[in-house]
Amino acid sequence: MSIRNPKQALYAEFAAVAKALGHPHRLELIEQLAQGARSVEALSAKLGLPVANTSQHLQSLRRAGLVAAERDGKFVIYRLAGDTVLALFAALRTVGESNVAEVDRILRTYFNKRDDMEPVTREELASLMRDDLVKVIDVRPADEFALGHVPGAINVPLADLDAQLSSFELDREIVAYCRGPWCVLSFEAVAALRKRGLRARRLEDGMPEWRAAGLPVEASA
Repeated sequence: MSIRNPKQALYAEFAAVAKALGHPHRLELIEQLAQGARSVEALSAKLGLPVANTSQHLQSLRRAGLVAAERDGKFVIYRLAGDTVLALFAALRTVGESNVAEVDRILRTYFNKRDDMEPVTREELASLMRDDLVKVIDVRPADEFALGHVPGAINVPLADLDAQLSSFELDREIVAYCRGPWCVLSFEAVAALRKRGLRARRLEDGMPEWRAAGLPVEASA
């Protein structure tokens, strides 16, 4: 069947992708799936949503080509459709940061108050790790750490930070990372470490961006 106006047909499909992104829970699901493939039930627990609602949001993302799914026994496992989805998510953040006044206000009143220092770039962290100059901590929950982490990083979920402080070397800089550039876990961890007199910075983004850059990743058994 011929298409009378192919440009309009394309724009209709692009609009469907944009519409699929138009819910905060779906953006959270993309952030979670950027850490690794998950079942509907696991994602439901992460977001604190009913399984049925989580499944509906995932199906909307799947229809838009943003996620893919496969069955594993009685479970349906979802994953991002590719690194282009992560790039789209990053572009959405960039536009919001540049053009939306409320985004700027949130960044200034929450994030910048906890850490106004320049973050560590991926390239800088890789160099510091090669020279054994930093201690890298992954402050995500243990299940996310197991899906993939920076080689040599130690899993220190934010709730366990105080209990593990005695193992941190006072003369060594600490670099913390978590799910992405605005993941509150790394900001809170860095603020807590600095309050205790430790040198600490955060990675500029998170594990998904590290992986997408082609840098080495370890996974736990």
